[in-house]
Amino acid sequence: MTMMNITLSQQPANEVWGKNAILSANDNGMTIHLQKDPLVTIQQAARKIKNQGILNVALKGNKWTLEECWSFQQGFTSVKNAGSVQFPELNADQAEFDARIACSTFVKSIINEPSDTLTPEVLAEKAAEFITTQANKYVGTGKVSFEIVAREALQERGYNGIWAVGKGSAHLPAMLQLDFNPTGNPDAPVLACLVGKGITFDSGGYSLKPSESMSTMRTDMGGAALVTGALGLAIARGLNQRVKLYLCCAENMVSSRAFKLGDIITYRNGVKVEVLNTDAEGRLVLADGLIEADKQQAQFIVDCATLTGAAKVAVGNDYHSVLSMDDNLVADLLQSAKAEKEAFWRLPFESFHRSQISSSFADIANVGSVPVGAGASTATAFLSYFLEKPEQNWLHIDCSATYRKAPSDLWSAGATGIGIKTLANLLLAK
Repeated sequence: MTMMNITLSQQPANEVWGKNAILSANDNGMTIHLQKDPLVTIQQAARKIKNQGILNVALKGNKWTLEECWSFQQGFTSVKNAGSVQFPELNADQAEFDARIACSTFVKSIINEPSDTLTPEVLAEKAAEFITTQANKYVGTGKVSFEIVAREALQERGYNGIWAVGKGSAHLPAMLQLDFNPTGNPDAPVLACLVGKGITFDSGGYSLKPSESMSTMRTDMGGAALVTGALGLAIARGLNQRVKLYLCCAENMVSSRAFKLGDIITYRNGVKVEVLNTDAEGRLVLADGLIEADKQQAQFIVDCATLTGAAKVAVGNDYHSVLSMDDNLVADLLQSAKAEKEAFWRLPFESFHRSQISSSFADIANVGSVPVGAGASTATAFLSYFLEKPEQNWLHIDCSATYRKAPSDLWSAGATGIGIKTLANLLLAK
């Protein structure tokens, strides 16, 4: 196999390659000319190389360290993932690089997987298998226990949000409850609970989405993928504290069994919810996960979800949105994001948002009740009703950067994996 050699240079390209060119070629291969932000330049150059049909490359020279290799990998990877990259030996950083590859590959592959094969139960099973494999590899056997509550058992055990959303599908819903406990002590305190939205396909239900909005809805389980990948990476990096994982998995379809507008869901904590839009289903399934997480007395809770179009309007595909009333926890998250060079942006969430989801028939509605509401903020407000003290030790991540419908100069179309490193960092920083 012929490999194109790729080297790095601090020197600008000859003007024959164009003004401020980031790529040039010679008899020895291609050179990436580093500019103001070297890692961004490398990712952009990797995309250009791939788009030129150069599929097999070898990274050469002593400038290729961990972060440079990772940036090239991010730009070169695509959904079909044709071709190969020959990376240099990274010595002390090799294990970290390999772990990033394994966790991002898992996350991207299940986000990109079609919903006819990635059903709710399959998602729960794959996540449990992945975390168990990571724990067996890096910690030892017997450190993970889990239960998948599926189908009618959800209703029997009072997980009424997940059941309501998922009962209309032939692929009935499921909930993964996983305990990573490296201490082996069943009474060990819980560092964190991670809760993920796992909607394997979202038609919108009776509030049916238009085709343009529905075409990518196999990716509506991106939050579940993100928290699973992050836990997997934290384990690889040496996580030695207890973490619990809750994935709320369902397929939101239209049928004679599907939930409808005007339905009222009663949750295990006594909160009654009026359904005013069946396309606001993610918050309905997350509520069950948050109730369960809140009982664990963890130091903090993080939930991740591709929850609102409002967040994506605010930050595009380039950032994940962070909403919380706990300033210290947000600061810790943003510090982790900065350390990992991933993009997160804080959106407002205040106590007054909790009054903006009122209902005439239940305690709250599943959509905002003010004429011009802050959609991401009122969605977070909804979730806050399922925690005893929502102002402390909880943050919500609206995963706007999970997936790109079209390619950019940095990313191919498809899942990005953004956020895995940041959440892993947060778990290890506590």
